[in-house]
Amino acid sequence: MSKRDPRRLPHDFHLWTAVAATIDPLRRKRLLKLAAGPLPLPEPPAEIAQPKPAEPPRRSFSVPSYQAPVPADRPADRALEPSIRHKVVRGRIDIDGTIDLHGLHQDEARAALYRFIQARVARGDRTILVITGKGQKTIDDYTTAMTERGVLRTMLPLWLSEPMLSPLVSGWSVAARGHGGEGAWYVRLRRS
Repeated sequence: MSKRDPRRLPHDFHLWTAVAATIDPLRRKRLLKLAAGPLPLPEPPAEIAQPKPAEPPRRSFSVPSYQAPVPADRPADRALEPSIRHKVVRGRIDIDGTIDLHGLHQDEARAALYRFIQARVARGDRTILVITGKGQKTIDDYTTAMTERGVLRTMLPLWLSEPMLSPLVSGWSVAARGHGGEGAWYVRLRRS
């Protein structure tokens, strides 16, 4: 990393000087008061005696301990085991099949995924690669104009955790950069 030239002014020096010109320094007496400690609080005014309204009788009840709600539409997160993912990334475990869902609508992609996984399980395959694509990140490179981050990419974990596919799949994980990165998923199938 290169060092900055101390004689060169920062690019926003004019802003700093404009802001610094609007600030008034603290007076010396005020500084001494602040250094001495907190200021004494004024005494509260004497309360005027007013009749208090009658309180209703208190009921005792027990409050159950808080349990965080689990959304019904959120899939159970079944991540691929780190050792298996590492072996797939390194090429020690072969990818038995690949399906590309680019350009398909949700219904078409879901049906194609069901057919593909059922065929691969029947064949005895263990590891497959599902390519969904990354989806759009932003419009015009402004973070304030974010769009939805890839429908197929978002829906794949939901589809894999549905009752038809859940017994066939043991886990899934985002693929490594060499296999498609954030636009692809490793899916590990159960033995039949």
